[in-house]
Amino acid sequence: MDVTYMDRRAVVMIGCFDTKGEDFSLLRERIIKLGQPVLSINVGVKGTTTLFPVAVEADQVAVAAGRTLDGLRSLGDRGFAVAEMGRGAANILKKLFDKGQVAGVIGMGGGGGTHMALTAMQTIPFGVPKVCLSTIATRDVSMQVGSADIVLVPSVVDIGGVNSISRITIGHAAAAICGMVQASWESGEDEGGEGKGRIAISMFGNTTACVTACTALLRERGYEVFSFHANGAGGRTMESLIAGGYFDGVLDITTTELADELCGGVCSAGPDRMTAAAKHGIPQVVVPGCLDMVNFGTLDSVPTQYRDRFLYSWAPDVTLMRTDEVENQQLGEQLALKANASSKSTIVMLPLNGVSQLDAEGGLFYRPLVNQVLFKSIRENLDPNINILDIPFHINDQGFAAAAVNTMLGLIGGDTAN
Repeated sequence: MDVTYMDRRAVVMIGCFDTKGEDFSLLRERIIKLGQPVLSINVGVKGTTTLFPVAVEADQVAVAAGRTLDGLRSLGDRGFAVAEMGRGAANILKKLFDKGQVAGVIGMGGGGGTHMALTAMQTIPFGVPKVCLSTIATRDVSMQVGSADIVLVPSVVDIGGVNSISRITIGHAAAAICGMVQASWESGEDEGGEGKGRIAISMFGNTTACVTACTALLRERGYEVFSFHANGAGGRTMESLIAGGYFDGVLDITTTELADELCGGVCSAGPDRMTAAAKHGIPQVVVPGCLDMVNFGTLDSVPTQYRDRFLYSWAPDVTLMRTDEVENQQLGEQLALKANASSKSTIVMLPLNGVSQLDAEGGLFYRPLVNQVLFKSIRENLDPNINILDIPFHINDQGFAAAAVNTMLGLIGGDTAN
């Protein structure tokens, strides 16, 4: 379907114009007064509005989701309709972005309207301004936001007719999206970053020394480095940006989120961790950093089946569990299988003297025999076409950092150290 509606980039406004037309009319008016054109998408299944022009009507949104508006109405299932209209809006917004017509995106609504707007916004890459004025902005909407750079603005009052409070919050939301769009243009968002390339790197407190050294070495060679804390959200965000083509290479020093996914820890990044680089052909160096530990909250929050394991209080609200032989066997297999999806652009590096700060000689998690199970499992399951490097250093040694950086630069064709 043709989704070309304007001859310049616009702020795309998404919402239920059937029940909140007055509110969206004010939002549109404020955005236009601030100098930005508006392209509107109606996701309301009950009707539309005559208060302003609608570029994409609800029936088109339903079709973009593989449905018909009459069909959604006849089902009488609000939750299903919200999900499908959100999906349709996402498909349309993605097409608009691909055509170069999206300067920013703004949504507004209650629970359903927020869900549809956030679903659509997740199709737009990092750096494109995204704002949602919502009645549920102060609740945990992390699942709907995902790893997207969306700004949530509390509506304070319900969105159901303009009043003296909503005039202020709607005005603030309009000013936010317009200011962000203007700032993006002034900073030259389309010019890209400076330097030879962008490198993503995963880190944890227990691998900070390694990541700090790698970052310094990469910067010396003219690369921009982006660190992601391997706490679940950080891993998901890194994967999302890798999938968006934001990086030239991935130095995955800290794959500990795989251990949390396996054992139910609080830092799981989900089953898709360590998949984006392989899927999109981005060169990556993979290290089993911090696979010696699983993260839980306070000591009393540790699941019953792990209470007799070796536990260490890293902080009052962080309890670390040392992984055992069985878990290391499974983790080695998982890491290898994920790496196997990209045999032409992946190298695995093994820090033979320890995989974390705690896993150093004399350290609380120092278990060389357990690590050998992990390394053996990786070797046995890794595709023979993938290079595996045994590095006779601890992960936080300068020698390991230097080897990791040289390996990364070798993959992306950069200048290695002498």
